[in-house]
Amino acid sequence: MPLGWRGYCKSKPHTNGGKMGIELKYGRGTVEIDIPEPAYADILAPATAVPVASPAQALAAELARLEIDDPDLIPLIRNGEKVAIVIPDETRPLPVAQILPPFLQWLFAKNTSLLPNHITIIVGGGLHPPVTQTELNRLVAPEIVGGCVVLAHDALHSAMIDYGVTSRGTPVQVNRAFAEADHKIVIGQIDPHQFVGFTGGAKGAVIGCGGKATIEHNHSLMFSDNALVGRLAGNPVREDLNEAGEMIGIDLAVNVVMAPDNSIVAVFVGRPLAVLSEGVRVCADIYGVEITEPYDIIVASCGGYPKDICLYQAQKGLNLASQALREGGNILLLAASSQGVGDDVYFDYVSRFASPGEVMAEFKREGFRMGAHKAYLFGRTLSRFDVAVFSDLDPAILRTCHLRSAEPSEILHEWVAGAASPPRIGIVPNANTTYFYKTA
Repeated sequence: MPLGWRGYCKSKPHTNGGKMGIELKYGRGTVEIDIPEPAYADILAPATAVPVASPAQALAAELARLEIDDPDLIPLIRNGEKVAIVIPDETRPLPVAQILPPFLQWLFAKNTSLLPNHITIIVGGGLHPPVTQTELNRLVAPEIVGGCVVLAHDALHSAMIDYGVTSRGTPVQVNRAFAEADHKIVIGQIDPHQFVGFTGGAKGAVIGCGGKATIEHNHSLMFSDNALVGRLAGNPVREDLNEAGEMIGIDLAVNVVMAPDNSIVAVFVGRPLAVLSEGVRVCADIYGVEITEPYDIIVASCGGYPKDICLYQAQKGLNLASQALREGGNILLLAASSQGVGDDVYFDYVSRFASPGEVMAEFKREGFRMGAHKAYLFGRTLSRFDVAVFSDLDPAILRTCHLRSAEPSEILHEWVAGAASPPRIGIVPNANTTYFYKTA
């Protein structure tokens, strides 16, 4: 374990019988949910994790360890050589201002002839719309980068370098500014992911700075039965990403694991695959929750802003939370969606169909298309469960997306009153990152 890791307390579901109220994150605030009698509710929360006292010190400790354990990874930058560092966009809660400045200070200290304008910081949002200058300044304020070049990746229009094709047929095309750098570094976080298994490692560069064809073909591997949250070995999406990262030649990964309140609990620095392997163990211990049997009703908060920034992002929480639900059960998703639906391709695609079943059938016929895949992923859940959404979105927009708008108190009373026996309710405070495994 890295020196930045200070431990966790593994949690079990916490049961409450009868009426209860609980505050759940919603956008930048909270909402209180009342659980009506005679239901029984379990809190399906991540484990308690102790934040590092200082992210900068935890990073410094990891860098010092790296200098002893793997000194070949320390960037030694000759005159004129270029460095590229990719970071995530605002749909990820990584506290860039806590990690990037001390990392840059270390890099300059190790390479006294290195000039700021020889470092390019790329905001890698994959196929998300490229960030605006205002968003760039908010995410990477000029005062924290000290003259480094900052740019936004655009998967549709940025110049790309082609590295060939992975063994699973993914064309590896990456932003030229990243690909042509002499030293390639990725900064990101490790989170559970609904079909990649876990984020982190090479993903921030391969997907964050990838071209449309790269992202779409890699994500098309999600149809595999092994493309599951919490799984690395045998997961074709994750293994394809790892292979693409090796082809690109990423020199160094800086990854963090974060608690539900977005505080950093562990820092990892090293080769992308090693960082991923170490970080996943910590991440799984926090966000993997053991359940003995599925629930009748799930109340799921995505975890607040930015994880419920839009409906497109909130789908992750719906998918993961539904895995704790019995077949045909009810799920209430809390997703403020302050930025609306979040993806025009998704909305235009889902608008064409009258039902989730039609979406799924047509998507399989047409083949994978990024954006439209969210309609398919929504459809997989909507076809198996009764889903209601509490959101700031117009109910008509939700209906177009085959989702029902509902007030929490009203829908929960409806579901509980309609149950043949007192239902078991699972409350998921951090649905975008919590995943479930069952025991006998």
